[in-house]
Amino acid sequence: MKTRLLVVVLLVLVVPCFSQKHGQGKIDSLVTLLKTTTQDTAKIKALNAIAYEYRSNDPDTAIYFANEALALATKTNDKTGMVYAYIYKGIATANLGKYGEALKNDTDALKICDQLSGSEKATDKSKIQNLKAWAYSSIANIYDEQGNYTEALKNNFAALKIREETKNKVGATASYNNIGNIYATQGNYPEALKNFFAALKIKEETGDKKSIANSYNNIGSTYYNHGDYPQALKYHLAALKMRQEVGDKRGIASSYNNIGIIHDDQANYPEALKYQFDALKIQEEIGDQQGITFSFDNIGLVYMHENNYDKALNYFLDYLKSSEKIEDNSGIADAYIEIGNIYTKQEKNSDASLYLNKGLLLSKKIGSPDYIKNGYGGLARLDSAQGNFKQALEHYKLYINYRDSLFNEENTKKLVQSQMQYDFDKKESLAKAEQEKKDAIALKELQRQKLVRNGFVSGFAVVLLFAGVFFKQRNRIGKEKKRSDIERKRSEELLLNILPCEVAEELKQTGQCQAKTYSMVTVMFADFKDFTSVSERVSAELLVDEINFCFSAFDNILQKHKVEKIKTVGDSYMCASGLPVLNYTHAFDVVTAAIEIRNFILNRQKEKEAKGEIPFQIRIGIHTGPVVAGIVGVKKFAYDIWGDTVNMASRMESSGEAGKVNISGMTYELVKDKFSCRHRGKIQAKNKGEIDMYFVESII
Repeated sequence: MKTRLLVVVLLVLVVPCFSQKHGQGKIDSLVTLLKTTTQDTAKIKALNAIAYEYRSNDPDTAIYFANEALALATKTNDKTGMVYAYIYKGIATANLGKYGEALKNDTDALKICDQLSGSEKATDKSKIQNLKAWAYSSIANIYDEQGNYTEALKNNFAALKIREETKNKVGATASYNNIGNIYATQGNYPEALKNFFAALKIKEETGDKKSIANSYNNIGSTYYNHGDYPQALKYHLAALKMRQEVGDKRGIASSYNNIGIIHDDQANYPEALKYQFDALKIQEEIGDQQGITFSFDNIGLVYMHENNYDKALNYFLDYLKSSEKIEDNSGIADAYIEIGNIYTKQEKNSDASLYLNKGLLLSKKIGSPDYIKNGYGGLARLDSAQGNFKQALEHYKLYINYRDSLFNEENTKKLVQSQMQYDFDKKESLAKAEQEKKDAIALKELQRQKLVRNGFVSGFAVVLLFAGVFFKQRNRIGKEKKRSDIERKRSEELLLNILPCEVAEELKQTGQCQAKTYSMVTVMFADFKDFTSVSERVSAELLVDEINFCFSAFDNILQKHKVEKIKTVGDSYMCASGLPVLNYTHAFDVVTAAIEIRNFILNRQKEKEAKGEIPFQIRIGIHTGPVVAGIVGVKKFAYDIWGDTVNMASRMESSGEAGKVNISGMTYELVKDKFSCRHRGKIQAKNKGEIDMYFVESII
């Protein structure tokens, strides 16, 4: 009696206060039920339901009611009530950041579920299994918050398996989304997209617009993270439209955030700020602290990109405070790095170093390759600003490693496959429904045709006549199609002979090819020494034949080492690696190809001399750095590259010696562990000071 009275007193004094605060009529109804019912089962359900309602807004109160439910359920041996109490208590304690205690509660819930599943008294095993799935999902969320993604995925997959077996579509979509979010955090975008599309497929079957919009949002964000802005904008606009239709304010703000980010990345800063401030206004109106945090970050980024560093720093500091307030480790790590980047811009190097290293350390702790990449990039910029170029290069190499692990060609292919699989499944469902409709019509037609069978027999000769005409016409069309296919194949082969495969594909798909900046590419120039004097001593035909022979050999060597031929001008041959597909072996690939080209020419020189013919001698120069690449012209177009890196590679070639591979200090730093090289002095470069040069002797 004493315990019951204590509960009632607390209900009378505490709960109405909270009810008024949160405006939850549902809680008032549950409190009324709790005060009036005499059945223990009903009381346990009401206590658990109240705990559930308070789990996010007031976790301490949720824990109190969950404990009351647990005590009464234990006393009456209501194991199902105990499971609910443990799960709700686990969610509430996790929201307080007490992850160890939360895990214990969810593990206790799992143990009771196992007992119920094996008990003859269990009358609703599907319900028990879904409670078990919920416990797995809660455990996964805790591990996710802690950055233990391996355990988070393991428990989410356990929940998904149960939900699929019990045909729990709502639960399955939640699991798919949870799994997709973890993969996205890890930078595994193909797997993230695969799971988000799986969730979308189920949601479209149920017609839940709010849930469909959330899936559009997740898919759009994944495309954005992979750098596919057109696809990202397409899905975020679709999400915004659907959220506006259902009046989802929190969702509308989220869509504004995401659309603003895309505009920011495309340097449309006024439009980007408009969307971000619109989002922030809604988030402040509805008290969405997590959304407010997100908007602070986005606004800071836009101001940073506009070079308004004072305003950017203010918003990044707000971002940090807000992330600390909601205990978001990912946000804290990101804020540290962004504040560090601003201090670098403001030449406050000691502050920059402090924040960048704090951000990198926390990023590694939570296992986020995207933030680790950003941390190394920030440190590389800081080192460079301080003149510590060797350390800058080391940090830049680490940045490249993490960046390329997130954005490789295989990932891109898998993203496209996921989109195509979703489109195929959707079309297949529509086709199936259409086919069933056709089958029904065909059945009726078949019944009708039985009545006119005799008429069909009498007209069969006419049908044969038309059939002959039809097949003759079909054969003619087939031959024309075959010829057309052959011509198309020839055209494609010709295009691939002019352009890199990826560029040709972009041109075929969109009709144009945008110029792109590549931050780290290795460029090689090769030309024949004393070409003019040699050309005066041999016939034009022999000269062209020899150049063609040598350049064809160069082409085969480049193909072997996956280096892209750019162009030839007279006796000069230019190639590069690291574009149009990014890779971090570009320097090694080009130097290896250069050595093979040099050896080929040396052997060819011996052959020519043995025959008493005039041989070519080759000089090769290599440099590494940023370039811009794209298609030149609209007629007789060509793929080309521009920038100081190209000019410096040419200088390396002209400053070299016959039969030698001359590389810059930048390239040397990338390959010094793989090749034996000899320092041969410096060269003065415009606006760059003196540049070190090395001869590559051999591979180690």
